[in-house]
Amino acid sequence: MDKPKGFDDFDLRLGDLMRGERATLAKSLLDVQRDLKIKATYIAAIENADVSAFESPGFIAGYVRSYARYLGMDPEWAYSKFCQEAGFSVTTALGPIGGGQRPSPARPRPAQGLEALGDPNAVFVPRGESFLAQIEPRAIASVLVLVALIGGIGYGGWSVLREVQRVQVAPVEQAPNVAASIDPLGNVGTGRDLRVGETDAILPPTLEALGHMTRPQALETPVLVPRDGPIAAIDPRQTVADVDIAQVVEAAQETVRVLADAAPEVEIFAVSPSWVRVRAADGTVLFEKILDAGETYVVPQTEVPPTLRAGNSGSVYFMVKGQAFGPAAPGAQVVANIPLSPESLADSFAAVDLDAAPAVARIVELAQARSQSAAQDE
Repeated sequence: MDKPKGFDDFDLRLGDLMRGERATLAKSLLDVQRDLKIKATYIAAIENADVSAFESPGFIAGYVRSYARYLGMDPEWAYSKFCQEAGFSVTTALGPIGGGQRPSPARPRPAQGLEALGDPNAVFVPRGESFLAQIEPRAIASVLVLVALIGGIGYGGWSVLREVQRVQVAPVEQAPNVAASIDPLGNVGTGRDLRVGETDAILPPTLEALGHMTRPQALETPVLVPRDGPIAAIDPRQTVADVDIAQVVEAAQETVRVLADAAPEVEIFAVSPSWVRVRAADGTVLFEKILDAGETYVVPQTEVPPTLRAGNSGSVYFMVKGQAFGPAAPGAQVVANIPLSPESLADSFAAVDLDAAPAVARIVELAQARSQSAAQDE
């Protein structure tokens, strides 16, 4: 009858112990690789007692001892256990090394591992970054740019302040004389010469005398400058009875003239519906509409004549000082940039034969009738 096996009856391998210690430290194979600078494949080979994964057998002992020291295990016992399980031995001149006897501590001693972790010079202990490594070149460049900007703004403000507070003395054509060098009593005589030893004292000038010296001289006749000729020509001694009312009325009638509105120089009219647009010289649209048959538009008189753009140009005509010219173009095409000055229209277009174009003749008669009625009303 087979006896049930207890916990101690199972053979605990080195890889199981190492994986358990690594799990206790919460480290993965990549974490161990980053801390010990040993490939993760080598760490897995140590835990699996696989010698074939190593490129050179000479580094196996160092890798096993370093990994055991990292896990807090006895490095010599772990290396001996690895040699026993993997059947590994290194042959030297003194004989084979590896597969020695098991040391006295049957279980790993974590206390020794903790002491190894306390060593700052251990290989597997992560190194802290230095102060210079924490400084980024971009941060230094940004600080330098900020300092240069602050310095430039400060220098500019200081320059403006100096310019504002600067006082400049403009030279004059005649330098001022020193008043202290002028003797106000140099030309004043007493009627006799003062001699040395005489007790006559020279009295200072009085305030009245100084006032006469500084007071401007009065003019005998005031100087008057007339500002308005007609007002200056008015004689206040002349009365209303002396003025000839007839002469004033006659002069007023000569100066006042009543002028009638001048007849339009250029008009645009259509014999059938046509689209027209009149644009000023600066590009402003003065008039834009579809002119119906018989409808006219008076072109305003400007210094620079406006231009015409029209569609259905065969029905668009011009009235220049009571005479019809046109059409703008034969057919129903679109014309543009036609200057609307009397001279240009008279030179560019032929006069309309009113006998051959009764529709145009009818519109011309209506326009002339309107002009005559407007003149009679005025």
